[in-house]
Amino acid sequence: MTGVLDSFGRSIDYVRISVTDRCNLRCLYCMPPEGIPRMHHGELLTYEEIRAVVRAGAALGIRRVRLTGGEPLVRAGLPELVRMLSRIDGIEELSLTTNGTLLKEHALELKQAGLSRINVSLDTLKADRFRDITRVGELSDVLEGIEAARYAGLHPVKINVVVMPGVNEDEIPDFAGMTRREEWHIRFIELMPFKGAVQFTPSADLRNQIAALGKLEPCHDSARLAGNGPADCYRLAGAKGTIGFISPLSEHSFCSRCNRMRLTPDGKLRPCLLGEDEIDLRTPLRNNASLSELQELILKAVASKPEHHHLGGCSSPAPDVREESGVMKRRMSQIGG
Repeated sequence: MTGVLDSFGRSIDYVRISVTDRCNLRCLYCMPPEGIPRMHHGELLTYEEIRAVVRAGAALGIRRVRLTGGEPLVRAGLPELVRMLSRIDGIEELSLTTNGTLLKEHALELKQAGLSRINVSLDTLKADRFRDITRVGELSDVLEGIEAARYAGLHPVKINVVVMPGVNEDEIPDFAGMTRREEWHIRFIELMPFKGAVQFTPSADLRNQIAALGKLEPCHDSARLAGNGPADCYRLAGAKGTIGFISPLSEHSFCSRCNRMRLTPDGKLRPCLLGEDEIDLRTPLRNNASLSELQELILKAVASKPEHHHLGGCSSPAPDVREESGVMKRRMSQIGG
């Protein structure tokens, strides 16, 4: 077992690092059309500061790192950060979540720098609907980015699909069918109420829709993909790819498997995505904190991980940007997916 145990016996060996709050899309469930107030450049952790945090975490047993945003590829010089992190002893997997629009031009360089694999966020296979959901994007850019990632050897390429009632539910069979023809590893994600919305489609309903295409066979342990994480993984008979379901709202035991923490662009370590607790790492870093001091802060964050999130079946909204008791809460793009 790697990682460090939290108060509930979970092994924490994974950190997701948001390198920027900026994005070149304006997806309906993530940002308003005008975007959000941007963090100043000086507020963001430098690449050297991110490396220092990962080194401290690796010495404690952190083995997996995923870079996220916003859109991580809008931050200049990202392949250099990948190169820096890939050379840290103990880091076994270094991955990236991206919207894919800039991936075509960066995929090969990212692979050469040491990136292990890619997750691409893609919520529709229809060009007109893609423009509606993202407000500014082109589906062709993402599809070309996925092919570029596969050509570069960034395997497996996983496709994250946020299921939105009344928006893209009708495409569930289309996405599932793609796994038969292509080596696409689809991950259907329940829509979390980051804007106070309460409607979502339970993963069980999605499985019923896909059943019309054929029987879903559980992925055997030997065939489970690297970084499968919270997804329950299945495969249609004879399919090249796989189908996973990420069910933070409908699966009662979802949080029992949590092995991760999140680092925000401005250097706050969050034990839980849907909690408000944060540990400031930026200030200690800029006060020349030692490795052991950073490790103490990481251990403090691990110890404060809650047993489960408190959405209560969508009875309360997740973090959002609004004033509440004098504290400005964050949007998803300011936390990292």
